Amino acid sequence: MTEILIRPARMDDAPALSEAGARTFVETFMDGFGIPYPEDDLAVFMEQVFSLEATRARLSDPAMGWWVGERDGKLLGFANTGPNALPHSDARPGETELKRLYILKEAQGLGLGTRLLRVAMDWMTEHGTGAQWIGVWSGNLKAQKLYAAYGFEKAGDYQFAVGSWMDDEFILRKPA
Repeated sequence: MTEILIRPARMDDAPALSEAGARTFVETFMDGFGIPYPEDDLAVFMEQVFSLEATRARLSDPAMGWWVGERDGKLLGFANTGPNALPHSDARPGETELKRLYILKEAQGLGLGTRLLRVAMDWMTEHGTGAQWIGVWSGNLKAQKLYAAYGFEKAGDYQFAVGSWMDDEFILRKPA
């Protein structure tokens, strides 16, 4: 088996990113944590966030950073960063946010999430002018523990919309 390669995402990765994002969301939050998203709300969210058109639009945004982890040309996970958009009173222009860190179920436990997080944090340091931010589901203790190990602390909470369904999320911040 070959080594996992981490590289910047390309526009031709959009179909794989779209599929992996949708699949990982369902595997993690519905199958793993048992969140009972109503079908209509999930459909709206999937179209807005993981449709091929939405993925291509975000990939083409020069303010965003994207990386994929792959083995033998198969996408195993990805990270996405950009300007901070989390609703927090201490947030300032120029600060950055880890938008997504998604690892497919079959690739979990290989250290890929940690490797992608490091690449994303390096990008946020290079492209940001202050704190780094992450929104994380309040019930995802494993992710919270990983982020805490890299200096992120809880700074607040907010409601994350999945259609009209609202998830309780924590806002994490790593000071500059």
